[in-house]
Amino acid sequence: MRTPRLSALHIYPVKSVRGLNPGEAAVEPWGLAGDRRWLVVDGTGRFLTQRQSSRLALIHAETLQDGGIRVSAPGMPPLSVAVPEPVGTTTVQIWRDKVEAVPAGREAGAWFSAFLDDEAALVHLDDPARRRPIDPEYALPGETVSFADGYPLLLTSTASLDALNTLIAEGGYPEEGPLPMNRFRPNAVVTGTEAWAEDGWRRVRIGEVSFRVVKPCSRCIITTTDQQTTERGREPLRTLAKHRRFGDKLVFGQNLIPENRGTVRVDDPFSVLE
Repeated sequence: MRTPRLSALHIYPVKSVRGLNPGEAAVEPWGLAGDRRWLVVDGTGRFLTQRQSSRLALIHAETLQDGGIRVSAPGMPPLSVAVPEPVGTTTVQIWRDKVEAVPAGREAGAWFSAFLDDEAALVHLDDPARRRPIDPEYALPGETVSFADGYPLLLTSTASLDALNTLIAEGGYPEEGPLPMNRFRPNAVVTGTEAWAEDGWRRVRIGEVSFRVVKPCSRCIITTTDQQTTERGREPLRTLAKHRRFGDKLVFGQNLIPENRGTVRVDDPFSVLE
Protein backbone atom coordinates (compact mmCIF):
# COMPACT_ATOMS: atom_id res chain seq x y z
CA MET A 1 0.00 0.00 0.00
CA ARG A 2 1.20 3.49 -0.84
CA THR A 3 2.12 5.94 1.88
CA PRO A 4 -1.09 7.77 2.89
CA ARG A 5 -1.40 11.22 1.35
CA LEU A 6 -3.87 13.91 0.47
CA SER A 7 -5.06 13.15 -3.05
CA ALA A 8 -7.60 15.93 -3.63
CA LEU A 9 -8.98 19.17 -2.20
CA HIS A 10 -12.43 20.59 -2.86
CA ILE A 11 -13.85 24.02 -2.07
CA TYR A 12 -17.50 24.97 -2.57
CA PRO A 13 -17.72 28.79 -2.66
CA VAL A 14 -21.54 28.64 -2.55
CA LYS A 15 -23.09 25.88 -0.50
CA SER A 16 -24.46 23.05 -2.70
CA VAL A 17 -23.12 24.32 -6.02
CA ARG A 18 -20.32 22.73 -8.04
CA GLY A 19 -16.94 22.61 -6.32
CA LEU A 20 -13.44 23.81 -7.18
CA ASN A 21 -10.38 21.56 -7.06
CA PRO A 22 -7.40 23.67 -5.97
CA GLY A 23 -3.92 22.30 -5.51
CA GLU A 24 -3.66 23.91 -2.08
CA ALA A 25 -5.86 25.69 0.43
CA ALA A 26 -5.45 27.66 3.63
CA VAL A 27 -7.05 26.03 6.64
CA GLU A 28 -8.95 28.47 8.84
CA PRO A 29 -10.62 27.58 12.14
CA TRP A 30 -14.04 27.36 10.42
CA GLY A 31 -12.90 25.47 7.31
CA LEU A 32 -10.91 25.87 4.10
CA ALA A 33 -10.51 29.47 2.99
CA GLY A 34 -13.36 30.38 0.66
CA ASP A 35 -15.40 27.30 1.42
CA ARG A 36 -19.17 27.80 1.82
CA ARG A 37 -19.01 31.49 2.67
CA TRP A 38 -22.04 32.08 0.40
CA LEU A 39 -25.50 30.56 0.77
CA VAL A 40 -28.66 30.47 -1.32
CA VAL A 41 -31.85 30.90 0.69
CA ASP A 42 -35.54 30.71 -0.21
CA GLY A 43 -38.15 33.42 0.23
CA THR A 44 -38.42 32.70 3.94
CA GLY A 45 -34.67 32.89 4.56
CA ARG A 46 -34.23 29.12 4.89
CA PHE A 47 -31.18 27.55 3.27
CA LEU A 48 -31.52 25.90 -0.14
CA THR A 49 -29.43 22.89 -1.14
CA GLN A 50 -29.54 20.12 -3.71
CA ARG A 51 -31.96 18.37 -1.35
CA GLN A 52 -34.63 20.80 -2.50
CA SER A 53 -33.25 21.69 -5.94
CA SER A 54 -30.82 19.40 -7.72
CA ARG A 55 -30.29 22.18 -10.30
CA LEU A 56 -27.86 23.79 -7.88
CA ALA A 57 -25.35 21.14 -9.03
CA LEU A 58 -25.26 22.81 -12.46
CA ILE A 59 -24.09 26.16 -11.08
CA HIS A 60 -20.38 26.84 -11.23
CA ALA A 61 -18.93 29.38 -8.80
CA GLU A 62 -15.36 30.59 -8.87
CA THR A 63 -13.77 32.72 -6.19
CA LEU A 64 -12.47 36.15 -7.18
CA GLN A 65 -9.37 37.75 -5.69
CA ASP A 66 -11.36 40.20 -3.60
CA GLY A 67 -13.44 37.43 -2.04
CA GLY A 68 -16.36 37.86 -4.41
CA ILE A 69 -17.61 35.14 -6.71
CA ARG A 70 -18.46 34.69 -10.36
CA VAL A 71 -21.37 32.34 -11.02
CA SER A 72 -22.38 30.71 -14.28
CA ALA A 73 -24.92 28.09 -15.31
CA PRO A 74 -26.46 26.64 -18.49
CA GLY A 75 -28.62 29.21 -20.23
CA MET A 76 -27.65 32.02 -17.85
CA PRO A 77 -25.30 34.96 -18.36
CA PRO A 78 -22.33 34.85 -15.97
CA LEU A 79 -22.64 37.15 -12.98
CA SER A 80 -19.92 38.59 -10.76
CA VAL A 81 -20.97 39.24 -7.18
CA ALA A 82 -18.84 41.43 -4.94
CA VAL A 83 -18.57 40.86 -1.21
CA PRO A 84 -21.44 42.97 0.12
CA GLU A 85 -20.76 45.84 2.47
CA PRO A 86 -21.55 44.74 6.04
CA VAL A 87 -23.98 47.59 6.64
CA GLY A 88 -26.71 45.28 7.90
CA THR A 89 -27.53 41.62 8.26
CA THR A 90 -30.50 39.38 7.76
CA THR A 91 -31.33 36.24 9.71
CA VAL A 92 -31.13 33.00 7.75
CA GLN A 93 -31.80 29.47 8.88
CA ILE A 94 -29.49 26.53 8.21
CA TRP A 95 -30.78 23.37 9.83
CA ARG A 96 -31.69 24.46 13.36
CA ASP A 97 -29.23 27.36 13.41
CA LYS A 98 -30.32 30.94 12.93
CA VAL A 99 -27.37 32.87 11.53
CA GLU A 100 -26.81 36.53 10.73
CA ALA A 101 -25.60 37.01 7.14
CA VAL A 102 -25.20 39.92 4.73
CA PRO A 103 -27.54 40.03 1.71
CA ALA A 104 -25.72 40.02 -1.63
CA GLY A 105 -28.24 42.25 -3.39
CA ARG A 106 -31.18 42.04 -5.75
CA GLU A 107 -29.19 41.26 -8.90
CA ALA A 108 -27.76 38.10 -7.34
CA GLY A 109 -31.16 37.11 -5.99
CA ALA A 110 -32.75 37.61 -9.40
CA TRP A 111 -30.06 35.46 -11.06
CA PHE A 112 -30.58 32.53 -8.69
CA SER A 113 -34.37 32.93 -8.76
CA ALA A 114 -34.37 32.79 -12.56
CA PHE A 115 -32.20 29.70 -12.74
CA LEU A 116 -34.00 27.82 -9.96
CA ASP A 117 -37.42 29.02 -11.14
CA ASP A 118 -38.34 29.95 -7.58
CA GLU A 119 -37.82 32.84 -5.20
CA ALA A 120 -34.24 32.86 -3.92
CA ALA A 121 -31.60 35.17 -2.51
CA LEU A 122 -27.85 34.99 -1.98
CA VAL A 123 -26.21 35.86 1.33
CA HIS A 124 -22.61 36.11 2.53
CA LEU A 125 -21.06 35.04 5.83
CA ASP A 126 -19.16 38.17 6.76
CA ASP A 127 -17.67 37.09 10.10
CA PRO A 128 -17.22 33.32 10.39
CA ALA A 129 -15.28 33.75 13.64
CA ARG A 130 -18.44 34.59 15.55
CA ARG A 131 -21.60 33.99 13.51
CA ARG A 132 -22.24 30.24 13.87
CA PRO A 133 -20.96 28.06 16.73
CA ILE A 134 -20.40 24.35 16.14
CA ASP A 135 -22.66 21.94 18.04
CA PRO A 136 -21.21 22.14 21.59
CA GLU A 137 -21.56 18.38 21.99
CA TYR A 138 -18.62 18.03 19.61
CA ALA A 139 -16.82 21.38 19.79
CA LEU A 140 -14.67 23.35 22.15
CA PRO A 141 -15.89 26.76 23.35
CA GLY A 142 -15.53 29.39 20.65
CA GLU A 143 -15.22 26.99 17.69
CA THR A 144 -17.30 28.06 14.71
CA VAL A 145 -18.24 26.83 11.26
CA SER A 146 -19.11 28.37 7.89
CA PHE A 147 -22.32 27.54 5.99
CA ALA A 148 -21.20 23.88 5.83
CA ASP A 149 -23.77 21.43 7.17
CA GLY A 150 -22.22 21.34 10.61
CA TYR A 151 -18.43 21.05 10.74
CA PRO A 152 -15.43 22.83 9.18
CA LEU A 153 -14.17 20.02 6.92
CA LEU A 154 -15.36 16.70 5.54
CA LEU A 155 -12.76 13.99 4.92
CA THR A 156 -13.25 10.89 2.75
CA SER A 157 -10.93 8.15 1.55
CA THR A 158 -10.51 6.57 -1.86
CA ALA A 159 -10.21 3.11 -0.26
CA SER A 160 -13.63 3.44 1.35
CA LEU A 161 -15.17 4.63 -1.92
CA ASP A 162 -13.65 1.64 -3.71
CA ALA A 163 -15.09 -0.66 -1.05
CA LEU A 164 -18.50 0.96 -1.33
CA ASN A 165 -18.48 0.63 -5.11
CA THR A 166 -17.61 -3.05 -4.75
CA LEU A 167 -20.61 -3.52 -2.45
CA ILE A 168 -22.84 -1.71 -4.94
CA ALA A 169 -21.60 -3.93 -7.76
CA GLU A 170 -22.16 -7.09 -5.74
CA GLY A 171 -25.53 -6.46 -4.18
CA GLY A 172 -26.96 -3.05 -4.95
CA TYR A 173 -27.86 -1.46 -8.25
CA PRO A 174 -24.66 -2.12 -10.24
CA GLU A 175 -25.97 -0.19 -13.24
CA GLU A 176 -25.64 2.98 -11.13
CA GLY A 177 -21.99 2.41 -10.23
CA PRO A 178 -19.22 2.96 -9.83
CA LEU A 179 -20.00 6.26 -8.12
CA PRO A 180 -17.51 9.15 -8.27
CA MET A 181 -16.30 10.90 -5.14
CA ASN A 182 -18.12 14.11 -6.04
CA ARG A 183 -21.38 12.50 -4.92
CA PHE A 184 -20.12 12.91 -1.33
CA ARG A 185 -18.89 16.52 -1.65
CA PRO A 186 -15.79 16.21 0.57
CA ASN A 187 -13.24 18.90 1.29
CA ALA A 188 -10.28 16.53 1.62
CA VAL A 189 -9.73 13.11 0.07
CA VAL A 190 -6.97 10.80 1.26
CA THR A 191 -5.47 7.77 -0.44
CA GLY A 192 -3.26 4.96 0.84
CA THR A 193 -5.41 4.02 3.85
CA GLU A 194 -7.46 0.90 4.55
CA ALA A 195 -11.15 0.90 3.69
CA TRP A 196 -13.29 2.17 6.57
CA ALA A 197 -10.19 2.81 8.71
CA GLU A 198 -11.55 6.31 9.34
CA ASP A 199 -14.11 4.82 11.74
CA GLY A 200 -11.34 4.49 14.33
CA TRP A 201 -9.53 7.79 13.82
CA ARG A 202 -9.65 10.45 16.54
CA ARG A 203 -6.93 12.88 15.44
CA VAL A 204 -5.21 13.15 12.06
CA ARG A 205 -2.63 15.33 10.38
CA ILE A 206 -2.50 16.57 6.79
CA GLY A 207 0.79 18.26 6.04
CA GLU A 208 1.27 20.96 8.66
CA VAL A 209 -2.29 20.95 10.02
CA SER A 210 -3.79 18.62 12.62
CA PHE A 211 -7.51 17.95 13.01
CA ARG A 212 -9.88 16.38 15.50
CA VAL A 213 -12.09 13.71 13.96
CA VAL A 214 -15.37 14.45 15.66
CA LYS A 215 -18.25 12.66 13.98
CA PRO A 216 -19.09 10.39 11.04
CA CYS A 217 -20.93 12.18 8.25
CA SER A 218 -24.54 11.11 7.81
CA ARG A 219 -25.62 10.99 4.18
CA CYS A 220 -28.76 12.18 2.39
CA ILE A 221 -30.41 12.28 -1.03
CA ILE A 222 -27.66 14.51 -2.43
CA THR A 223 -25.41 11.44 -2.70
CA THR A 224 -27.92 9.90 -5.13
CA THR A 225 -27.69 12.95 -7.42
CA ASP A 226 -25.53 12.82 -10.55
CA GLN A 227 -23.54 16.03 -10.26
CA GLN A 228 -23.34 16.42 -14.04
CA THR A 229 -26.94 15.67 -15.04
CA THR A 230 -28.85 16.21 -11.73
CA GLU A 231 -30.61 12.87 -12.22
CA ARG A 232 -31.27 10.94 -9.02
CA GLY A 233 -30.83 7.23 -8.47
CA ARG A 234 -31.02 4.82 -5.53
CA GLU A 235 -27.33 4.47 -4.76
CA PRO A 236 -25.40 4.81 -2.56
CA LEU A 237 -28.17 5.10 0.05
CA ARG A 238 -29.48 1.59 -0.58
CA THR A 239 -26.05 0.03 -0.04
CA LEU A 240 -25.13 2.33 2.84
CA ALA A 241 -28.37 1.27 4.56
CA LYS A 242 -27.23 -2.36 4.40
CA HIS A 243 -23.57 -1.92 5.29
CA ARG A 244 -22.93 1.52 6.83
CA ARG A 245 -25.80 2.19 9.20
CA PHE A 246 -24.72 3.76 12.49
CA GLY A 247 -27.84 3.98 14.65
CA ASP A 248 -30.41 5.70 12.46
CA LYS A 249 -27.77 7.34 10.21
CA LEU A 250 -26.20 6.16 6.95
CA VAL A 251 -22.60 7.30 7.03
CA PHE A 252 -19.67 7.89 4.72
CA GLY A 253 -16.69 10.06 5.62
CA GLN A 254 -15.70 11.91 8.77
CA ASN A 255 -16.21 15.48 9.97
CA LEU A 256 -13.08 17.35 11.09
CA ILE A 257 -12.32 20.40 13.22
CA PRO A 258 -8.88 22.03 12.67
CA GLU A 259 -6.52 22.30 15.64
CA ASN A 260 -4.30 24.93 14.03
CA ARG A 261 -4.07 27.18 11.00
CA GLY A 262 -1.87 26.33 8.05
CA THR A 263 -1.88 25.39 4.39
CA VAL A 264 -2.64 21.94 3.02
CA ARG A 265 -1.54 20.82 -0.42
CA VAL A 266 -2.37 17.92 -2.68
CA ASP A 267 0.24 15.18 -2.10
CA ASP A 268 0.83 16.28 1.49
CA PRO A 269 1.48 13.32 3.79
CA PHE A 270 -1.47 12.09 5.82
CA SER A 271 -1.07 10.45 9.22
CA VAL A 272 -3.25 9.23 12.05
CA LEU A 273 -2.25 10.75 15.39
CA GLU A 274 -4.79 8.93 17.56
